[in-house]
Amino acid sequence: MASPTTPMRAPWGDIAPALTRISDTVLFDDVWQRPGLSPRDRSLVTVASLIALYRGNELPFHLAKALENGVTREEIIEIVTHLAFYSGWPTASSALAIVRRLFEEADAHG
Repeated sequence: MASPTTPMRAPWGDIAPALTRISDTVLFDDVWQRPGLSPRDRSLVTVASLIALYRGNELPFHLAKALENGVTREEIIEIVTHLAFYSGWPTASSALAIVRRLFEEADAHG
């Protein structure tokens, strides 16, 4: 297993500490550290999956992580645009609202 990461500090960590610990150790310390894909590639796959599956709750965290992992804003917009034709306009529209908020927050704090 790779060296431990900073805990994800899930918003439900106070009521589900075991799930938080499992997520941190299995998902972020093991799966995300596997050598088969770079963190950037894993972010591309994860963001695309979350958009396609209409998972707006998890999307902000993973969009921010994608930016940290080197995915550009332009690439994020391209992912959304591409998925509009595969996962549907509603998923793309919802994702764009979340992306806009993330970009605005980043610009306000940057």
